[in-house]
Amino acid sequence: MKVKVDPERCQGHTLCAMAAPDVFELSEIDGHATAVVDEVPAHLEEAVREAARSCPEQAIQIS
Repeated sequence: MKVKVDPERCQGHTLCAMAAPDVFELSEIDGHATAVVDEVPAHLEEAVREAARSCPEQAIQIS
């Protein structure tokens, strides 16, 4: 599974980082999230799905 955050949609709500802190990192400058892994480890896939579901801006893309 791959994951990325659309920087145009992300508003920095931090819900993704709370759901999957090992996958998402928040910018100290603007609070926007980025994915810090290329491939999501199998044991974190459900947390990433939950992060995507909880994102109010639907900025998280999973493939």
